[in-house]
Amino acid sequence: MADKHEKKLKPPSGEPSIRVVMMPRDTNGEGTIFGGVILSLIDQAAYVEAVRQNHHRYVTVSFKEVEFHEPVFVGDVLSLYADGTKAGRTSLTIHVRVCARRRLNPDENVKVTEADVIFVSVDHNGKPIPVFGD
Repeated sequence: MADKHEKKLKPPSGEPSIRVVMMPRDTNGEGTIFGGVILSLIDQAAYVEAVRQNHHRYVTVSFKEVEFHEPVFVGDVLSLYADGTKAGRTSLTIHVRVCARRRLNPDENVKVTEADVIFVSVDHNGKPIPVFGD
C-alpha cells in the first residue's frame, strides 16, 4: 500500500528543470566538466522540482548513489529532468536525470548520470515541517 503522502505528488512536468551550457570555467584537470559542478546542478534541479511540488524551504539531506556514465565537455548543453518520486511526512525524494546534447554533434543526446536527492521541508528555524500539511 502506498504512503498516504505519495498520492499528493504532482505528475512529472516533462520539461527540464534546468538547461545549461557547460563552460570552460567548469572543467577539471583533464579538460572535462568537473563532477562537482554536475552534482551542484543536480541539487538545484531537484530543488526546483521540490518547490514545484509544494512551496517550502527545503534542505538537502542526501544524494543516493551517483555514477557518471559519460563525460561532459565544454559546449555541451545539459538538460536536467527532475520528478518527485516519494513524499514522506517531512521529506521529498526527487529523481534527477542528466542528459548532454553534444556541442560537436547536436543530434547526439546521452544520459550522463542520474540520482535521487532527498530533501526535508523546514521552517525558518530549521525545524522539520510537513511537506503537505497533516
